[in-house]
Amino acid sequence: MTLVIDIGNTYTKVAVFKQDELLYTTQYQTVEPVNINNLLNDYEVEKAIISTVKKNNEEWQTVLAEKVPLIYFNARMTKGIINHYLTPETLGLDRLAAVTGAYYLYPGKNSMIIDGGTCITYDSVDAGGNYFGGSISPGLNMRYKALNYYTSGLPLISADETFEGDYGNNTTAAIRSGVQNGIKHELTGFMESYKKDMEDLNIVLSGGDSIFFDTLLKNSIFAPYIKIEPYLVLKGLNAAIHNNND
Repeated sequence: MTLVIDIGNTYTKVAVFKQDELLYTTQYQTVEPVNINNLLNDYEVEKAIISTVKKNNEEWQTVLAEKVPLIYFNARMTKGIINHYLTPETLGLDRLAAVTGAYYLYPGKNSMIIDGGTCITYDSVDAGGNYFGGSISPGLNMRYKALNYYTSGLPLISADETFEGDYGNNTTAAIRSGVQNGIKHELTGFMESYKKDMEDLNIVLSGGDSIFFDTLLKNSIFAPYIKIEPYLVLKGLNAAIHNNND
């Protein structure tokens, strides 16, 4: 079994795989050594992989490394992918893991990956494994928080998947219209752009907001081409550690 850990800006996502089968997943805002010990007691973990956006290791990582072989995900572990990014050292490992996951899950396909987390990232990998780069945009909750933080009169509200309409007739609805319709138009705009460059485009939604984004796009022309993979990054890391052992 493999323990896969993705340390993001807001949450640390954890999964246990048996080969390609996802057995367990959870997430933490703060990871403690006891969390790791419990996982190792519950599952016969043989090896572990970590992808992190943070520079400093925490105590639980030391505990993990003492108990099972531990690998830190890096750009050299993306078997089959040709990375054309001009500054590979600055490329977020979560983005690279998502690309790896899409390439592994949908071989021989042109895939566009939209990851909805703290930020929204747009990336693609073609059927030949070529990766050229992508885009980074503020995430759903970040947009709501920014409107409240940078103004004196706008309230902090949360997303509402039941909201519909092109405009709001009160301040709360106007904010929801701006944020949610704004994201919807952004999503479809990027999809249209990618589809011009890549035939038979396979669209993969991942991340914590993937289900919400799928709801936003339910009536779009792209809906039939969308696949939901909320654990795409974790699956990409699992593929990477197995490929690294080949």
